[in-house]
Amino acid sequence: MTSDDTPTTWGSASNLVPVGTPIDLDNCAREPIHIPGSIQPRGVLAVVREPDFRIRQISANVPELLGLTVDSVLGRHLSALVGAAEAARIEKAASIVGDLHRRNPIECRIDVRGQPREFDAILHREPGGVLLVELEVAYGARPYSFPNTYQAVRSWVEELNRADTLRGLYDTAANAVQDLTGFDRVMVYRYDEEYNGEVVAEAKRDDLNSFLGLHYPASDIPAQARALYEKNWLRLISDVGYAPAPLIPAIDPDAGAPLDLTHATLRSVSPIHIEYLQNMGVRASMSISLLRHGRLWGLIACHHYAGPHLPPFGNRAAAEFLGSTLSLRLVDQFDEDQLHKRLDAQAVLTKLTAATLDVGRPLVTALLAAPDLLDLVAADGVVVNIEGHLRMHGVVPNFAVVSAVAEWARTAGDDVARTDSLARSLPDIEFDPALAAGALVLNLPDGQYAAWFRREALRSVDWGGDPHNKAIAISEGEEVRLSPRKSFERWRETVRERAQPWTPTEIESADALRRHLVESLYHRTRGALRVAELVQRSLIPASIPDLGDWRLAAHYEPASGDRVGGDWYDAFRLRDGRVIVAVGDVAGHGVTVAGTMAQLRNALRAHLFAGAAPNEAVRQLNEFSVHMLPGAFATVLVARVDLDSGRVEATSAGHLMPYLTNAGSLAEPAPIQLSPPIGLSRVSYSQSTFTIDHGHGLVLYTDGLVERRGEVIDEGFDRLAGQLSRAGDHGAYSIWAAMAAGFTDDDVTVVTLQRP
Repeated sequence: MTSDDTPTTWGSASNLVPVGTPIDLDNCAREPIHIPGSIQPRGVLAVVREPDFRIRQISANVPELLGLTVDSVLGRHLSALVGAAEAARIEKAASIVGDLHRRNPIECRIDVRGQPREFDAILHREPGGVLLVELEVAYGARPYSFPNTYQAVRSWVEELNRADTLRGLYDTAANAVQDLTGFDRVMVYRYDEEYNGEVVAEAKRDDLNSFLGLHYPASDIPAQARALYEKNWLRLISDVGYAPAPLIPAIDPDAGAPLDLTHATLRSVSPIHIEYLQNMGVRASMSISLLRHGRLWGLIACHHYAGPHLPPFGNRAAAEFLGSTLSLRLVDQFDEDQLHKRLDAQAVLTKLTAATLDVGRPLVTALLAAPDLLDLVAADGVVVNIEGHLRMHGVVPNFAVVSAVAEWARTAGDDVARTDSLARSLPDIEFDPALAAGALVLNLPDGQYAAWFRREALRSVDWGGDPHNKAIAISEGEEVRLSPRKSFERWRETVRERAQPWTPTEIESADALRRHLVESLYHRTRGALRVAELVQRSLIPASIPDLGDWRLAAHYEPASGDRVGGDWYDAFRLRDGRVIVAVGDVAGHGVTVAGTMAQLRNALRAHLFAGAAPNEAVRQLNEFSVHMLPGAFATVLVARVDLDSGRVEATSAGHLMPYLTNAGSLAEPAPIQLSPPIGLSRVSYSQSTFTIDHGHGLVLYTDGLVERRGEVIDEGFDRLAGQLSRAGDHGAYSIWAAMAAGFTDDDVTVVTLQRP
């Protein structure tokens, strides 16, 4: 199977080839499949403008189907196309609020060359007052109308509800759709995480060869196709040999762009896809999307070989309804299966976590006892490197490979890193697939880890044609245009150097274990945290300079629960008499944060004391952080104050703005331009200048002063501004006591500078 769509991003119009460009394998990846500029000629498409219902575009086949000239309808009222009575019915249907899809089709009788003829009018509304009116010839009886669609498929829905396995659901759906639509072959495709497809069910004519079990590569239904299938759930090609009917004019005269036909029933399809179907001997096809949480999960694909095939609209609506029902049942069945797996994993996880609560027992021992990590995540072996202990259990690769995998996992950017192909993820490392072909790794603090390994799982995949060769036609001569695979015989591939993929349940279980291990390691390292707290307190200035008439005060309050934070402050005189006041906050808590805080505080102090202006000192601090402390993230605010004039030079690297206080008016944020935080590459820092007048002050603080769980931070800012605007003591301790006493989720730092 292949899609009529090709991989490109719809929003990136510059990547698309112009409408009308001949399509081959070199440019099909940029084919604008949603704006083909033409339709399938089994019906007529009229693009009308609401609310006047004048026709602004019409398909070129209007003379053949309706006996009218293009000029006689283009620019005129819809009645010129369908007659006054039917136009009035269409206008009435379009005027009713709600989803037009639920009202389709509108059964019409239109006079064609003096003879009344039955048509189905299918309506779809686009943004900007655009209404698509598709007039499809109604051949033969209409067995179903949309309101009684459920009655038409009720027995099949009951069978779907009775099915208790995915296989049963697939088979029931394939048989039901074939019964409803009459296609020679109906297949159910299921896609894996990489969108490789597999035929998991099939209903067909007895004389046809079976496609059951064949696989098709992800390139057969790439990203652009998936986007379209997720928006328009049914697509029909009633005659593969059709000649497209272009829209006239080709460009929407109001929008000045090609018309988006994503939701059009008659939308023309890619010539690449048409050639693909012709190579298979298919004369008509239809597909129904199967979705899981709005994402393409699979397809019901229908093929007809005896000739063109046009199931009535009602039959297609019934089949689409059945596809929607199947989607819901698939989700229910899949979620039920996953629930049982999660419950089993949860039982093992509970026992493992209980074993780790004994702080007198090494974590490695607890994790490799009974049950062990291999009971939580099925694998051939596991390696645990925690608290300085390294243990291996089961079949694992040599230590050099283990170390390389652990390093790869640390740089992968995920708490839980995984791959089912180590050869692909680490191409420079030599692996023995009999020992390890896939890995799942828990990244723990300070380079610790737990890693599961799976051996190679040799398996054969039956492909519908060689999935690695989409240009076989090149060898057939220049007269054969490039096209998708021209051979659809069963092609068997032996998959090597791949392990069984890690399932969502296994990844979730591993992630849950990781969270518990991080917490357990934290509790086991309280002694180290005590040391970190001592480090943090040692960095708090033992005293702050006496500034004569100016009043400088500072207060630091740690968070509760042994949570060593990243707050710090500094205040010192420069040799020229000016004063430096700084406040910083390193993201996170713990030993590493305390060490990072110490390095940043001392580096900044050195730059400022050497004479660097605040913005230059912060720039140098950021360069130091990026190169010497990768991954660190911090905010800092530096102010250099001239005590004689009150002039302040200040730079804020992502830090909360200080407040200027004046007992006679509302406190206001200081006029400092905000610059990026510390830890980002290739950024610049600005410096702002303002004056602290007599009787005014400056209040610097960290986020613990204003943040509260369950409220937006703006409420904290308003509360602080109100507090600073009241008469009274605006010293650092008083501000903390009024604002943050009793709130101990985070550490708090307040520094105040007041001019007499």
